Amino acid sequence: MLQINNLTVTMKKDLRTIFSDFSFTMSDTDKAVIIGEEGNGKSTLLKLIYDPALAEPYCEYSGEIITRGARLGYLAQEMSEDEKSQSAEGYFSAVSGFYDITPKELSRFCRELGLPAQTPYSEQIIETLSGGERVKLQLLRLMIEDPDLLLLDEPSNDIDIGALEFLERFINTCGKPVLFVSHDETLIENTANVIIHIEQVRRKTLARATIARAPYREYAQTRLRSLGKQERDASKEKEEFDKKAERFRKIAQKVEHRQNIVSRQDPHGGQLLKKKMHAVKAQEKRLDKERDSLTQPPDTESAIFLKFPENTRVPNGKTVLNFRLDELSAQGLPLARDIELTVTGAEKLCIIGRNGAGKTTLLRMIARQLLARGDIRAGYMPQNYFELLPMDALPPDFLAPSGLKDDLTRAKTLLGSVKYTPQEMEHKISALSGGQKAKLMFLKMILDGCNVLILDEPTRNFSPQSNPVIREILREYGGAIICVSHDRRFISEVCGKIYELTAQGLRPADISGQTDAGAADK
Repeated sequence: MLQINNLTVTMKKDLRTIFSDFSFTMSDTDKAVIIGEEGNGKSTLLKLIYDPALAEPYCEYSGEIITRGARLGYLAQEMSEDEKSQSAEGYFSAVSGFYDITPKELSRFCRELGLPAQTPYSEQIIETLSGGERVKLQLLRLMIEDPDLLLLDEPSNDIDIGALEFLERFINTCGKPVLFVSHDETLIENTANVIIHIEQVRRKTLARATIARAPYREYAQTRLRSLGKQERDASKEKEEFDKKAERFRKIAQKVEHRQNIVSRQDPHGGQLLKKKMHAVKAQEKRLDKERDSLTQPPDTESAIFLKFPENTRVPNGKTVLNFRLDELSAQGLPLARDIELTVTGAEKLCIIGRNGAGKTTLLRMIARQLLARGDIRAGYMPQNYFELLPMDALPPDFLAPSGLKDDLTRAKTLLGSVKYTPQEMEHKISALSGGQKAKLMFLKMILDGCNVLILDEPTRNFSPQSNPVIREILREYGGAIICVSHDRRFISEVCGKIYELTAQGLRPADISGQTDAGAADK
């Protein structure tokens, strides 16, 4: 169905190679997930498979991508501006097969995705829909097109928990090969039978790809055991080698010392020492060869390191939020009424709900109220980073607006802790990946010493390798967290309270039955 031969991809801006001689063959039963740190080329690979023209503006490639005439279905991480400017009816009327599908079947597709049955005929402009609703439209379009091979770039982004469960069933039962990128560990564990792990090692100078035909949890555990064994073997061999090298050093020093003091009147002794020195030099060469053959410590992408200062705390009895709203509306349409929310001390709460319920609108209102307060230090991470990030700025300048040398040095040190290379620090924010932008938002909140965080889908752009670090940071955080999330593992590990936004307001919710995979690892 899909065959990739010797693919090498190089970024035009910094000449960094993100794929090197990569080959992969996909069978009809594969559900393959591409994982890796932010900016490693996961989305680029999907673009090159679907339509190389999508990636050609920023990268060059060599090698073969063979699809054997298969019809490809592609879900982009972001809809194009042209697509977002259309009505839903205009978007679907251009879909091949739209007028061949029966209304009953189309209605079933909508129901499974949690969309109103009239969605494909709606005059509503797509840009006015929530992020999750836009993802659902793309999924619906793929269901109508019925392609031979599905390429999904972050299909789990922003969709509600009900739609996530449908997406899992769809991937598992669609009867088609699926190649997807996702940061949702629960989705990956429940669907993928092939893991493609893309890494940038040696300070992002060497591209490496690992292909494992195994479930994600098995791959992660096997990899961890293998890396641990390699680390132990390398440490033991180095310790033994260092002892041997130290013995050699003492012998060599002794021979050299004696050679320096031997009298010219003792030519026989000088000859013996000369022979001994030859033996010492031969031993030195053997040691050099042995050093080269030692087991090396694992060369992997190290985890990001982030930590809020100890003083970013909220006293237990302090009222952080006392929010009241008679009616929540968006685009002139009422969404919910009688909303009440109180947050005290270092509570960590999550707001869930169906796509389009108004969660982002509500969180934005809460953020405006808290950011205006002088008795707390609030930080806001919107779902769309462009709301707060200056896209033409460089990352160090955003973190250190004073421009002072010490502030810029600290900013660059922090960027290095989250695996920014010196070259990436010189990229405009607009050129960064979603995950790199998310890291930037977290670093800004750390520098500002925020003790209240308002987070809209905080884990949506972090890799499965970075997300455990983010969860631990927020779990140990001493301040208050008010967030919107559909990440089942994040909710189960970080959030102490869960509320569902309904038409009747906020209601306590329990999703423990939907987060078994996350709970098992706690």
